[in-house]
Amino acid sequence: MDHGTFITAAYTITGLALGWLVLSSMIAMKRSEALAKDLTARKDGDPQ
Repeated sequence: MDHGTFITAAYTITGLALGWLVLSSMIAMKRSEALAKDLTARKDGDPQ
């Protein structure tokens, strides 16, 4: 078999895994930012 097929598959899997990691990190970051904003608003006594 041609080794190019395996190299292409490895790069595809790596790319998909990297994309998933970036997406899940961005979602977690947005969630944390919203929580920090909520906590800051509660600390300042602002009802929102």
